[in-house]
Amino acid sequence: MSNKLDQLRQFSDVVADTGDIVAIKRFEPLDATTNPSLLLKAASLDDYQPLIREHAAALQPGSSTEDMRSTVNRLAVAIGSEIAAIVPGRVSTEIDAHLSFDTQATIAQANEIMNLYAERGIGREKVLIKIASTWEGIKAAEHLEKQGINCNLTLLFSFDQARACADAGATLISPFVGRIYDWYKARGEAQTNPDEDRGVQSVKRIFNYFKAYNYKTIVMGASFRNTGQIEALAGCDRLTISPALLEELSLNENPLYQRLFADNAKSDDERCAVDEVAFRFRLNDDAMATEKLAEGIRLFAADQRKLQKLLMEMS
Repeated sequence: MSNKLDQLRQFSDVVADTGDIVAIKRFEPLDATTNPSLLLKAASLDDYQPLIREHAAALQPGSSTEDMRSTVNRLAVAIGSEIAAIVPGRVSTEIDAHLSFDTQATIAQANEIMNLYAERGIGREKVLIKIASTWEGIKAAEHLEKQGINCNLTLLFSFDQARACADAGATLISPFVGRIYDWYKARGEAQTNPDEDRGVQSVKRIFNYFKAYNYKTIVMGASFRNTGQIEALAGCDRLTISPALLEELSLNENPLYQRLFADNAKSDDERCAVDEVAFRFRLNDDAMATEKLAEGIRLFAADQRKLQKLLMEMS
């Protein structure tokens, strides 16, 4: 019997949720995803120290916010280029969370990132621009997709966020499982069975809606707390998984079964577009999604500032 990681690959594309080159080489994922928190963690790895020192040297005392943001972009692309040389698919590079509510600034930074990749000989087909699933972020993604720049919409916690992303023509969405699980667990909901897990249920609902109505947007479950959540979503288009959970799956040789099926997906939700007024009201009406989206943006913005501070201290 093959291990659960190999079995999972039969049903879903496996993506590494890390910037750790060693882990990526070991587990051989299709794609890799990064975010400000993972870049901050990657900055402590020996493999990246030359890149960290190189980009820190570009900063001067008193550098502006724009200079620091540009330097972090260059570092993110440098790390992303290292990853892109290893994975057969794509690397996701994230827009600064401080721009989560600014459509035009998001578009501008996305173009800057793609130009930096182009300078390193990395084509558009190897990169996904990762954007928070705010209304402004979704509108930026809609514009970028029309430019031929493919996007990964992240920090996604609600069905209406997902539906708006699909209507915008996003290449891929990353609905979060673990953070939804955390929110309900903190309020006393046990969710001991993966099928009762609110995060798992959220991704299943999105997946079935997208497949039932033939949306092309890829559904990639993200933010897992345990392998049970991953197994419950076997058959989802893609699953982005941390090295620790990839390791756990690779050491388990029990059988793993497909749980989601695109060909016969059925949805209880009527197909309809979501305009801005409806989007904002429904997101506001969902306490979990509102709180986790705001928290996620705050945390990513904080880690962006920590990374900038680290580079300044080394300059």
